[in-house]
Amino acid sequence: MLAQMEQATPRRSEAARDAVARLTNVSKNYGAVRALNRINLEVRPGEILAVLGPNGAGKTTAVKLLLGLAGASSGQVAVFGGDPRTPANRMRTGAMLQVARVPETLKVREHVDLFSSYYPNPLPMRETLEAAGLTAIQNRKFGELSGGQKQRLLFALAICGDPDLLFLDEATLGLDVEARRLLWEQIRTLASRGKAVLLTTHYLQEADALADRILVINRGEVIAEGTPSEIKARTSGRQIRCETELALEQIREIDGVIEAKREGNTVVMQAKVAEPVLRELLRRDPYLSGTEVTSAGLEEAFLALTSNDQANGSN
Repeated sequence: MLAQMEQATPRRSEAARDAVARLTNVSKNYGAVRALNRINLEVRPGEILAVLGPNGAGKTTAVKLLLGLAGASSGQVAVFGGDPRTPANRMRTGAMLQVARVPETLKVREHVDLFSSYYPNPLPMRETLEAAGLTAIQNRKFGELSGGQKQRLLFALAICGDPDLLFLDEATLGLDVEARRLLWEQIRTLASRGKAVLLTTHYLQEADALADRILVINRGEVIAEGTPSEIKARTSGRQIRCETELALEQIREIDGVIEAKREGNTVVMQAKVAEPVLRELLRRDPYLSGTEVTSAGLEEAFLALTSNDQANGSN
């Protein structure tokens, strides 16, 4: 289903457009720790940029710099051609962050009304509530909401000002399938209206389905950038599915295996090249069955890119 949705979603043109947000040779240090190392990043009007990376890679730091919540140690940070901290630029920016805290006793509608008052030309209340799927619960207090409902309210607060630049940090975390698809459609609609969207997500299928461009950060540096298809083409890896009695630790020690995990009775592994791994699996487990080999997807490419970068960094 996700693959079908991706095929049905047209990629927007990569024609040259002025970036509305940009990091240029930016480094950020926290004491002796370098969180970002001379990275370049730009977000363009009408596109969805997905920033991916392992925990601690520097994604959140990059977003904080673009929001003006932190200052760069070196390099240039620009939003709408100027300082992200200026009131005019903040009026054109919306953000959904995992560290957000809102009063528990206010109702959903009251929250949206309050946040909308901060902007000169906010969306109509009805439109904001519908976009976030909150119409039916608009009179419920925030403290009475489920985790997914709270997440949808935070999305509503991020878009209620009709921003030209939108930051979504793990926007669909904790949402069920229906709610996640609702937000996907709203994110696509925003981009189709010319809005620039930067999202971070640990759901790689989500990035594959939504993003026009993907930026992969690891250990504070950009290690890959391109369309989802270009990122997937960066690795010739394969995904191997099979049923085996071998322990995951035994599989991971096989030369060429990048990662392995269990899905029910099936073991799913990512490999640089399938054939030698399959030969070794059969040597270790003559009763190996249900073998299936497919081309690498975004998850496999991501694992290959970050594991190779980690290996190179340790040498």
